[in-house]
Amino acid sequence: MGRADNTPSYTKYTTINGFFLQDDPNTEASSFDYTAVNFGLINRTYESDGEYDPDHKKTQWQRFEHQVFRFNRQSGKNAQYKVLYMGRHGEGLHNVAESFYGTPAWNCYWSKQDGNATVVWADAHLTENGVEQARIAMRFWAHEIDTQMIPVPETYYTSPLDRCLATTNITFSGLKLPSRRPFIPEVKELLREAIGVHTCDRRSSKTYIQENFPTYTFETGFTEMDLLWKPDVRETDSALDARLKKLLDDVFSHDHSTYISFTSHSGAIAALLRVLGHRKFSLVTGAVIPVLVKAETIYSTAPQTSIAPSTPAPSCTANPTSLST
Repeated sequence: MGRADNTPSYTKYTTINGFFLQDDPNTEASSFDYTAVNFGLINRTYESDGEYDPDHKKTQWQRFEHQVFRFNRQSGKNAQYKVLYMGRHGEGLHNVAESFYGTPAWNCYWSKQDGNATVVWADAHLTENGVEQARIAMRFWAHEIDTQMIPVPETYYTSPLDRCLATTNITFSGLKLPSRRPFIPEVKELLREAIGVHTCDRRSSKTYIQENFPTYTFETGFTEMDLLWKPDVRETDSALDARLKKLLDDVFSHDHSTYISFTSHSGAIAALLRVLGHRKFSLVTGAVIPVLVKAETIYSTAPQTSIAPSTPAPSCTANPTSLST
């Protein structure tokens, strides 16, 4: 948003390091278990501890929440701080299929199919293991609420793909949430996985979502059918980054919540982390990463970025149907 004199502006996003283990380059993503370490919140003191917790009786999350409150109180009108809880969906049928066929055969052939003779992975649903991963997240959230007084999300956003819609519901719908922070997810089109070619990333209709997740709301303009997915070309990383930057601009411009939940995908979360200036941190299915973000309005022309055009699916170099069931 510009000032009254129409000065151009853009939003600059920065990850505030030093609060979560996932920020630390020495933390190994492949073996990291968020449920074993308080979502990754580092056990440390804060500048605001003296005024807020002089008797040392508050939990780490309570003291962190107060520190974030202090950041916002002191930030001025052109900056704001938010905590994003970004969760990857539980294991989906497409994840199992890719593991079975191997990534080369998956990318060049099987990802283009709606399924095989035994299973459908178009708009992939959760496996039983994926459902359990979401339940693990639910149980850990319940534990953190009861014992750590963790600040729960004030707003919930989810990708429109079924595996995220289901993960969101399993994780949050059964929690004992404060009445001022009810669980009412909003479906956001731009929060979806890289678009194109892979049928697992082609969403179902708005009617299907309404029928299967009747308590969910939709952002303005959400279309009945998927108008973004194309069978012959796939979104590039630079285009994905630009799309997730647009999502962040929308959320940070219109949502005054400090604590926000995103349920999304490995590629989309990787793009969010790139846009936020966070180190690379890959999430296994069902995992969650919190990020403390500073968003600052810069009154200047936004830096130019190069967006690569969508690319066709790779060609197969070997018979991809040698494993067909």
